Amino acid sequence: MSLGIADVYTSSVQDDAAAVALISRAFDLGITFLDTADIYGDSEVKVGKAINGRRAAVVLSTKFGFVQREVGKEEELDGRPEYVRQACERSLRRLKMDYIDLYYLHRVDPKVPVEDTVGAMADLVRQGKVRHLGLSEVSPSTVRRAQHVHPIAAVQTEYSLFSREPEDELLPTLTELGVSLVAYSPLGRGFLAGRFRRLDDLAPDDWRRRNPRFQRGNFERNVALADRVRQMAGAKGCTPAQLALAWLLNRDNVVPIPGTSSMQRLAENVDAVGVRLTRDELEEIDRRSPRGAVAGERYDSSGAALLNT
Repeated sequence: MSLGIADVYTSSVQDDAAAVALISRAFDLGITFLDTADIYGDSEVKVGKAINGRRAAVVLSTKFGFVQREVGKEEELDGRPEYVRQACERSLRRLKMDYIDLYYLHRVDPKVPVEDTVGAMADLVRQGKVRHLGLSEVSPSTVRRAQHVHPIAAVQTEYSLFSREPEDELLPTLTELGVSLVAYSPLGRGFLAGRFRRLDDLAPDDWRRRNPRFQRGNFERNVALADRVRQMAGAKGCTPAQLALAWLLNRDNVVPIPGTSSMQRLAENVDAVGVRLTRDELEEIDRRSPRGAVAGERYDSSGAALLNT
């Protein structure tokens, strides 16, 4: 389970009581893995409140690496060892926890060798403040470099029926190294859930309006592609979101983290676990939603510049 409680798509944010209720319901439905980050608003505070008293049953992950040095300015990357320690201490205070199960470097700082950053993260493991290390949006070569310093448990990247780039090099590398892939935006930022038909269905301040896949021309083509997923889901007797999540759950060593702020959609996503796809169905999905069919890049130029590819 990811995002949701501090909505990164629009300016709307759930209050603490609603966020805690949502996370508590997730626990009731069997979810035990929570994913957040220090730049997701006050989500660490909310997550900390929600898991108070249930810590042992939760696998908690958070991320660091983005820094906003001035209000209103773009975030910068900071992978310096001294900042690693500072960021972890701040996250632990906000979470009101003694340790983090999985601590990610959100983006690689190009000014700092990844070995130095991961070395400082490894110190946190030795101190008992972190149990496992992760990386986000990194190249296969960066994973290998980091792995020489300390075992990497997971790599987080965008992966879905709309974003299948990890299949080229990253996923084979992770399989070789025994590293899990944590798939964010597993519903194609909403396309695969059938949440909208027109750009006007998005709030005026929705971040996705700046994303290349939501630009006119691309948007219409991607809705048409999502419609094919919806048709397959209808034939299967499940929702489009459930089909997209079941497709990921069918892959070895892949953990999807759909985000939501809705109780109804939370239950819908959880029920994807019960959707079983046959080999014929998987082949049909590949035919009707093939690799490379999505229109537009994952990020605009500024976002793409932060990817370690």
